[in-house]
Amino acid sequence: MHKAGFVSIVGKPNVGKSSLMNKLVGENLSIITAKAQTTRHRIMGILNGDDFQIVYSDTPGLLEPKYELQQTMMSYVKVSLDDADVILLIVELEEKYDETLFSFLKKVQTPVVLVINKTDLAKGTQVEDKIEYWKKLVPAKEIIPVSAKAGTNVELLLQTIKKFLPEHPGYYPKDDLTDRSERFFASEIIREKIFLNYEQEIPYSSEVGIESFKDEETIIRIRATIYVERDSQKGIIIGKGGSSLKKVGTEARKSLETFFGKKVFLETHVKVADNWRKQKLKLKQFGYANE
Repeated sequence: MHKAGFVSIVGKPNVGKSSLMNKLVGENLSIITAKAQTTRHRIMGILNGDDFQIVYSDTPGLLEPKYELQQTMMSYVKVSLDDADVILLIVELEEKYDETLFSFLKKVQTPVVLVINKTDLAKGTQVEDKIEYWKKLVPAKEIIPVSAKAGTNVELLLQTIKKFLPEHPGYYPKDDLTDRSERFFASEIIREKIFLNYEQEIPYSSEVGIESFKDEETIIRIRATIYVERDSQKGIIIGKGGSSLKKVGTEARKSLETFFGKKVFLETHVKVADNWRKQKLKLKQFGYANE
């Protein structure tokens, strides 16, 4: 008997969805930073076993959309929920139920597994108390406390997911880890470094386009453009004498080499794309087409 299905990972920004997916898949497919809204796309991670295949969708954090980019991000969440065979709703230890953001749970027929993350921070009976609190509010088939950071109960969570998967042959070849392209991961890794190196609005106003990706025998040559919304942001990204951009480039190159297991030559440029987050055409160019 072979089981296979789509597992949608949903929750508010910053509750540890990406960290948890990376732990479940065993690969760093989703970029992880301490800033909210790091994940903008649906990123699929594929976990294969002899008798199962789980296709995870790590989705952007649930929020009330304020502009076009956020609208598109929330459309990814909706599609992901429509596709799902199992929904993993991730909440963190201190989180409270949010009537507006969690209203979709009343309509779903799909089995929901509620995951309470960051239990490594729990004191006393806090974990047991939280399980009782969520039991009254969410129609979950199971509630599992985990720590994505420490790896606590990740194996138990995996067994629970497998229990709810339908019998089905695999959807992807068994050696696939993701349905995303190498270019996509290159742009995500560079974007992660922007999130880690800049403050305030800069990370959210930035997008990374891969102009060329040449995989040669001993080296990968990547040319990337960092797009920002205003001239003043361009100056900040580049930094004094190009120092900030150089730092981002060096950090990104090291991570790219680790990810691809190969030497990388990375060339970066910065361009202004006025107000790209509010324009449908620009969003489409950056790969944010409504799915």
